[in-house]
Amino acid sequence: MTETEIAAAPFLDIPDVPNLRDAGSGVYRPGLLYRSATLHHLTDEGLRRLTELGIRTVLDLRSAGEVALYPDRLPDGATYLHLPMLPDPATTDRAWPEDQSALYPFMAETGGIAIAAAVRALATGAPLLVHCAVGKDRTGLTVAALQTLAGLPLDAVTTDFLRSNAGLGLDLGPVPYLDAAGVERLSRPVEAAHLHAALTHATTRHGSLAAYLRDHGATDADLATLRSLGPS
Repeated sequence: MTETEIAAAPFLDIPDVPNLRDAGSGVYRPGLLYRSATLHHLTDEGLRRLTELGIRTVLDLRSAGEVALYPDRLPDGATYLHLPMLPDPATTDRAWPEDQSALYPFMAETGGIAIAAAVRALATGAPLLVHCAVGKDRTGLTVAALQTLAGLPLDAVTTDFLRSNAGLGLDLGPVPYLDAAGVERLSRPVEAAHLHAALTHATTRHGSLAAYLRDHGATDADLATLRSLGPS
Protein backbone atom coordinates (compact mmCIF):
# COMPACT_ATOMS: atom_id res chain seq x y z
CA MET A 1 0.00 0.00 0.00
CA THR A 2 1.24 3.49 -0.82
CA GLU A 3 1.28 6.44 1.56
CA THR A 4 -1.34 8.12 -0.66
CA GLU A 5 -3.68 5.15 -0.24
CA ILE A 6 -3.22 5.19 3.54
CA ALA A 7 -3.87 8.93 3.70
CA ALA A 8 -7.10 8.40 1.75
CA ALA A 9 -8.47 5.68 4.06
CA PRO A 10 -11.67 7.14 5.53
CA PHE A 11 -12.40 8.02 9.12
CA LEU A 12 -15.51 6.14 10.27
CA ASP A 13 -18.39 8.41 11.19
CA ILE A 14 -19.77 6.86 14.35
CA PRO A 15 -21.18 9.37 16.85
CA ASP A 16 -18.93 10.21 19.79
CA VAL A 17 -16.00 7.96 18.81
CA PRO A 18 -13.28 10.36 17.62
CA ASN A 19 -10.42 9.27 15.37
CA LEU A 20 -12.06 5.94 14.51
CA ARG A 21 -10.63 4.23 11.46
CA ASP A 22 -9.61 0.90 10.01
CA ALA A 23 -5.91 1.00 10.87
CA GLY A 24 -5.26 -2.21 8.98
CA SER A 25 -6.67 -1.01 5.69
CA GLY A 26 -4.36 -2.35 2.99
CA VAL A 27 -2.06 -3.82 5.65
CA TYR A 28 -4.27 -6.48 7.17
CA ARG A 29 -7.60 -7.82 5.98
CA PRO A 30 -10.28 -5.11 5.94
CA GLY A 31 -12.16 -4.89 9.22
CA LEU A 32 -9.50 -6.65 11.28
CA LEU A 33 -7.74 -3.79 13.11
CA TYR A 34 -9.49 -0.63 14.26
CA ARG A 35 -8.23 2.30 16.34
CA SER A 36 -10.06 5.11 18.12
CA ALA A 37 -10.37 7.36 21.13
CA THR A 38 -12.20 6.19 24.25
CA LEU A 39 -15.66 4.61 23.97
CA HIS A 40 -17.23 6.15 27.06
CA HIS A 41 -19.16 8.82 25.14
CA LEU A 42 -20.95 6.33 22.89
CA THR A 43 -24.62 6.99 22.28
CA ASP A 44 -27.04 4.08 21.82
CA GLU A 45 -26.99 4.75 18.08
CA GLY A 46 -23.20 4.89 18.06
CA LEU A 47 -23.02 1.63 20.02
CA ARG A 48 -25.32 -0.06 17.50
CA ARG A 49 -23.18 1.09 14.60
CA LEU A 50 -19.94 0.14 16.34
CA THR A 51 -21.37 -3.34 16.99
CA GLU A 52 -22.06 -3.68 13.26
CA LEU A 53 -18.30 -3.54 12.62
CA GLY A 54 -18.02 -7.00 14.18
CA ILE A 55 -15.35 -6.08 16.74
CA ARG A 56 -14.60 -9.04 19.00
CA THR A 57 -11.89 -7.59 21.27
CA VAL A 58 -11.46 -4.10 22.69
CA LEU A 59 -7.98 -3.38 24.03
CA ASP A 60 -8.04 -0.40 26.39
CA LEU A 61 -4.58 1.11 27.01
CA ARG A 62 -5.69 3.69 29.60
CA SER A 63 -4.74 3.77 33.29
CA ALA A 64 -6.99 2.28 35.95
CA GLY A 65 -7.94 5.79 37.06
CA GLU A 66 -9.00 6.79 33.57
CA VAL A 67 -11.07 3.62 33.19
CA ALA A 68 -12.77 4.06 36.57
CA LEU A 69 -13.78 7.62 35.73
CA TYR A 70 -14.73 7.01 32.10
CA PRO A 71 -15.64 3.32 31.58
CA ASP A 72 -16.12 2.06 28.03
CA ARG A 73 -19.41 1.14 26.45
CA LEU A 74 -18.59 -2.09 24.65
CA PRO A 75 -19.91 -3.40 21.34
CA ASP A 76 -22.21 -6.40 21.77
CA GLY A 77 -20.21 -9.63 21.95
CA ALA A 78 -16.84 -7.94 22.45
CA THR A 79 -14.26 -9.11 24.98
CA TYR A 80 -12.67 -6.32 27.02
CA LEU A 81 -8.92 -6.29 27.68
CA HIS A 82 -7.53 -3.60 29.97
CA LEU A 83 -3.74 -3.35 29.81
CA PRO A 84 -2.37 0.06 30.79
CA MET A 85 0.48 1.21 28.61
CA LEU A 86 1.77 3.71 31.17
CA PRO A 87 2.23 3.34 34.94
CA ASP A 88 -0.83 4.36 36.92
CA PRO A 89 0.07 7.67 38.63
CA ALA A 90 -2.17 6.68 41.56
CA THR A 91 -0.12 3.60 42.40
CA THR A 92 3.45 4.43 41.37
CA ASP A 93 5.97 7.24 41.65
CA ARG A 94 6.88 6.88 37.96
CA ALA A 95 5.25 10.01 36.60
CA TRP A 96 4.47 10.27 32.90
CA PRO A 97 6.84 12.70 31.21
CA GLU A 98 5.10 15.91 30.18
CA ASP A 99 7.41 16.45 27.23
CA GLN A 100 6.35 14.40 24.21
CA SER A 101 9.93 13.72 23.15
CA ALA A 102 10.48 11.98 26.50
CA LEU A 103 7.01 10.41 26.70
CA TYR A 104 7.34 8.26 23.60
CA PRO A 105 10.50 6.33 24.58
CA PHE A 106 8.97 6.04 28.06
CA MET A 107 5.87 4.45 26.50
CA ALA A 108 8.04 1.98 24.62
CA GLU A 109 9.78 1.08 27.88
CA THR A 110 6.60 0.63 29.95
CA GLY A 111 4.12 -0.49 27.30
CA GLY A 112 5.67 -3.66 25.93
CA ILE A 113 3.20 -5.99 27.66
CA ALA A 114 0.24 -4.03 26.27
CA ILE A 115 1.66 -3.97 22.72
CA ALA A 116 2.41 -7.70 22.89
CA ALA A 117 -1.17 -8.27 24.04
CA ALA A 118 -2.35 -6.44 20.92
CA VAL A 119 -0.21 -8.81 18.84
CA ARG A 120 -1.73 -11.86 20.53
CA ALA A 121 -5.28 -10.52 20.16
CA LEU A 122 -4.82 -9.71 16.48
CA ALA A 123 -3.21 -13.09 15.84
CA THR A 124 -6.51 -14.79 16.70
CA GLY A 125 -7.89 -13.39 13.45
CA ALA A 126 -10.85 -11.79 15.22
CA PRO A 127 -11.48 -8.04 14.70
CA LEU A 128 -9.66 -5.90 17.27
CA LEU A 129 -10.18 -2.29 18.37
CA VAL A 130 -7.28 -0.58 20.16
CA HIS A 131 -7.87 2.68 22.02
CA CYS A 132 -6.62 4.93 24.79
CA ALA A 133 -8.06 8.28 25.88
CA VAL A 134 -7.86 10.32 22.68
CA GLY A 135 -6.41 7.62 20.44
CA LYS A 136 -3.18 9.20 19.25
CA ASP A 137 -0.15 8.51 21.49
CA ARG A 138 -0.55 5.16 23.24
CA THR A 139 -2.80 3.89 20.49
CA GLY A 140 -0.56 5.39 17.83
CA LEU A 141 2.54 3.57 19.03
CA THR A 142 0.68 0.27 19.42
CA VAL A 143 -0.84 0.44 15.94
CA ALA A 144 2.51 1.49 14.45
CA ALA A 145 4.10 -1.67 15.90
CA LEU A 146 1.30 -3.84 14.45
CA GLN A 147 1.62 -2.23 11.03
CA THR A 148 5.40 -2.56 11.06
CA LEU A 149 5.14 -6.27 11.86
CA ALA A 150 2.90 -6.68 8.80
CA GLY A 151 5.69 -5.25 6.65
CA LEU A 152 4.40 -1.72 6.14
CA PRO A 153 7.33 0.64 5.44
CA LEU A 154 8.17 3.25 8.07
CA ASP A 155 7.15 6.14 5.81
CA ALA A 156 3.67 4.67 5.37
CA VAL A 157 3.38 3.80 9.08
CA THR A 158 4.28 7.40 9.88
CA THR A 159 1.74 8.78 7.41
CA ASP A 160 -1.04 6.82 9.10
CA PHE A 161 0.20 7.82 12.56
CA LEU A 162 0.09 11.51 11.63
CA ARG A 163 -3.51 11.24 10.43
CA SER A 164 -4.62 11.46 14.06
CA ASN A 165 -3.94 15.19 13.93
CA ALA A 166 -6.69 15.65 11.37
CA GLY A 167 -8.93 13.10 13.06
CA LEU A 168 -8.77 14.95 16.36
CA GLY A 169 -8.71 18.52 15.13
CA LEU A 170 -5.08 18.92 16.13
CA ASP A 171 -3.84 19.88 12.69
CA LEU A 172 -4.06 23.54 13.72
CA GLY A 173 -2.32 23.08 17.09
CA PRO A 174 -2.94 21.88 20.68
CA VAL A 175 -6.49 21.49 22.04
CA PRO A 176 -7.40 21.76 25.76
CA TYR A 177 -9.07 18.84 27.56
CA LEU A 178 -9.79 17.63 31.12
CA ASP A 179 -7.76 14.66 32.33
CA ALA A 180 -9.00 11.92 34.68
CA ALA A 181 -8.29 14.16 37.69
CA GLY A 182 -10.31 17.03 36.23
CA VAL A 183 -7.18 19.05 35.47
CA GLU A 184 -7.14 20.99 32.21
CA ARG A 185 -4.30 19.92 29.95
CA LEU A 186 -3.33 20.34 26.33
CA SER A 187 -3.71 17.58 23.78
CA ARG A 188 -0.74 18.10 21.47
CA PRO A 189 -0.39 17.11 17.82
CA VAL A 190 1.55 13.91 17.20
CA GLU A 191 4.95 14.22 15.55
CA ALA A 192 6.85 11.76 13.37
CA ALA A 193 10.10 12.18 15.32
CA HIS A 194 8.43 11.06 18.55
CA LEU A 195 7.09 7.86 17.02
CA HIS A 196 10.46 7.10 15.47
CA ALA A 197 12.17 7.64 18.84
CA ALA A 198 9.83 5.15 20.51
CA LEU A 199 10.33 2.49 17.83
CA THR A 200 14.10 3.03 17.97
CA HIS A 201 14.05 2.71 21.77
CA ALA A 202 12.22 -0.61 21.55
CA THR A 203 14.42 -2.08 18.85
CA THR A 204 17.79 -0.93 20.18
CA ARG A 205 17.06 -2.21 23.68
CA HIS A 206 15.94 -5.63 22.44
CA GLY A 207 17.67 -6.05 19.08
CA SER A 208 14.56 -5.94 16.91
CA LEU A 209 10.87 -5.16 17.13
CA ALA A 210 10.09 -8.88 17.05
CA ALA A 211 12.48 -9.52 19.95
CA TYR A 212 10.93 -6.63 21.90
CA LEU A 213 7.51 -8.24 21.53
CA ARG A 214 8.75 -11.75 22.32
CA ASP A 215 10.39 -10.40 25.47
CA HIS A 216 6.98 -9.05 26.54
CA GLY A 217 4.90 -12.14 25.89
CA ALA A 218 4.26 -12.53 22.16
CA THR A 219 5.26 -15.84 20.58
CA ASP A 220 6.96 -16.64 17.29
CA ALA A 221 3.65 -18.15 16.17
CA ASP A 222 1.84 -14.89 16.96
CA LEU A 223 4.35 -12.87 14.95
CA ALA A 224 4.21 -15.27 12.01
CA THR A 225 0.42 -15.14 12.02
CA LEU A 226 0.42 -11.35 11.85
CA ARG A 227 2.64 -11.48 8.78
CA SER A 228 0.10 -13.79 7.12
CA LEU A 229 -2.97 -11.65 7.75
CA GLY A 230 -2.46 -9.27 4.85
CA PRO A 231 -5.25 -8.42 2.43
CA SER A 232 -6.14 -11.29 0.15
